[in-house]
Amino acid sequence: MAQTTLPAGSAKTEVSGTTRKPFWRDVHRLTPYLFLVLPISLYVVWVIGPMFYSVWMSFTNADGISRQEFIGLDNYRRLFDDDIFWTSFFNNIRWLVAFITIPIAAGLGLALILNNDLPGTRFFKAGFFSPMVVSSVVIGLVWSWMYQPYGMINELLSRLGREGMPIGFLADPDLVTWSIIGPALWRQVGYVMLLYLAGLKNVDRTLVEAARVDGASSFRSFRDIVLPMLQPVTVIIVVISIIDALRSFDLVNIMTRGGPYNQSNVLAQMMYLEAFNNYNMGYGAAIATVLALISIVFIFTYLRRMLRVEMEY
Repeated sequence: MAQTTLPAGSAKTEVSGTTRKPFWRDVHRLTPYLFLVLPISLYVVWVIGPMFYSVWMSFTNADGISRQEFIGLDNYRRLFDDDIFWTSFFNNIRWLVAFITIPIAAGLGLALILNNDLPGTRFFKAGFFSPMVVSSVVIGLVWSWMYQPYGMINELLSRLGREGMPIGFLADPDLVTWSIIGPALWRQVGYVMLLYLAGLKNVDRTLVEAARVDGASSFRSFRDIVLPMLQPVTVIIVVISIIDALRSFDLVNIMTRGGPYNQSNVLAQMMYLEAFNNYNMGYGAAIATVLALISIVFIFTYLRRMLRVEMEY
């Protein structure tokens, strides 16, 4: 029997009794991955690389001028003996507690109200969300003016009957941290409200109406039907709130720069001052590493707990 041979330019070639397509015929399958090369490369160069370099720098005496020398854990020993670090750490905890309570409760309440067809609903939605559009720099400057001894807030308090010296909101060590958290919460509430409004659109209203027909109260319908169905949105909101609270920097830097006497300092502000004002870049990198680890612990602990709850259902 005569053996049939294929032309040299044929789409198939015979190899050991089997046929396969030339490799250039499968190149099109790699096209989606080729589009990922550039963004992944940029992400590695600008995010992943500096992150690992920052961790390495935390073990050196880098100051941006002289040659780096490896000093081991000296920066971390200095850090945990630094009173300013502990003040900044507990201020971050205050930010964290405030961010995962007040905006979530207020945002959910506003979303439940504005999810109904009421007159002026769009106006109120835009009004509550508008602070999120404004730059943090502008918010910090405006609220600093309002907090002045003869600013709007003190003037309003005096008209309401308060007597005595004006309150130094940004000068009182006991008030300054909460005075900065206030504008941050004012900005965050509208964002949380918008996320909950999006989540409420996915709630099956027929289940709520069926529960009411069966005699369930509005509160019980909300607790047993609406709130569990909002759980995925709540997870996202809590994670975002934790990240925003732990990386708080802009309002602190604009309004007080950590004063008075470092009483309003947070870890990000302390890191910035040490690295770029005092040129202790190795020490600043150690603060940044600790802040990243704290964020990871909080976020992964919460996500693990929520995942366990989801698996139970």
